Amino acid sequence: MATPQEDTYWHKGMRRKLVDSIRRRGIGDEHILSAMDALPRHFFLEKAFEEKAYEDTAFPIGCEQTISQPYTVAYQTALLEIQKRDKVLEIGTGSGYQAAILALLGARVYTIERQETLYLRTKNLLSKLGMHSIRCYFRDGSKGLPEFAPFDKILVTAAADKVPRPLLEQLAIGGMLVIPVGSEVQRMERITRMGEREYKTERFDHFRFVPFLKGVEKKG
Repeated sequence: MATPQEDTYWHKGMRRKLVDSIRRRGIGDEHILSAMDALPRHFFLEKAFEEKAYEDTAFPIGCEQTISQPYTVAYQTALLEIQKRDKVLEIGTGSGYQAAILALLGARVYTIERQETLYLRTKNLLSKLGMHSIRCYFRDGSKGLPEFAPFDKILVTAAADKVPRPLLEQLAIGGMLVIPVGSEVQRMERITRMGEREYKTERFDHFRFVPFLKGVEKKG
């Protein structure tokens, strides 16, 4: 993974072009676009992918996981309607890029990773980047973080066959869960908790994510 120290004019220029392309695809929230323009994506990738870091595509990050396509990151973030000081639970830390975007938008981020190798690597990177407001946990994401619930927003960055019940129960009243649901191809869903036992589900575009897996994978 690139050491977070060099962010050149070339990187910044390529990042600006990427953000412009995402804007043209219909993402209109300038707060999200500004966060993506400010955050060096190449810091979250292996050095071998640095020259391609600002292509609008996903890349492998090890452990059979990927860093999401930037448009997908922007799309999911837009659905969350992040407000400053929102308490956000992210399921699937991965590279840490999505968590960092949420933090730049002013959210208090709690993020769970089931792969210990990724958890350790990404926790270290976020610390080097000064992202101390992001709390990282090595846990089974399907169980959420009940000890810190309720959450204003919950974001799942892996494909679930069905929505895990614990995540619904950990939403605050009025809170929103964004999750891709399906097997081969997923439909993005936004579920709003309307009351103690009442939820409203909205369905949006189709995407492809790595599968949502239960349990944890320990290093080595």
